[in-house]
Amino acid sequence: MADHKNFYYTKEHEWVEKITEDTVRIGITEHAAEQLGDIVFVDFVADLDAELAKGDEAVTVESVKSVSEVYAPVSGTVIKQNEALADAPETVNAEAFAGGWMYEMTLSDASELDELLSYDEYEAFVAEEEA
Repeated sequence: MADHKNFYYTKEHEWVEKITEDTVRIGITEHAAEQLGDIVFVDFVADLDAELAKGDEAVTVESVKSVSEVYAPVSGTVIKQNEALADAPETVNAEAFAGGWMYEMTLSDASELDELLSYDEYEAFVAEEEA
């Protein structure tokens, strides 16, 4: 497993792992999973091969507390979905940075990654948000 300290983050609590030069894997952070509570359903709103612009809704996550949307942190094409989450949505709570990943995309503009937060910036944002 890659070190999540090398991932990119958003202020909406999504993480982005760069897999290859133009492919990324996306999920929600442990912080987001904790805030949601026990996740009971993960619905892929964006189909495979869907073209998403940064900010488009990609996934809906339902927990015992609420329903939340996961948005595309970057623009690109959905190439893979973590179908294991259909039968085991609680994996997102148990391992948000590993088995709980949600989908993969090919990037349409890799420079969008530069607009995301580093691990340290994200940690500072969460601390500020909770203060």
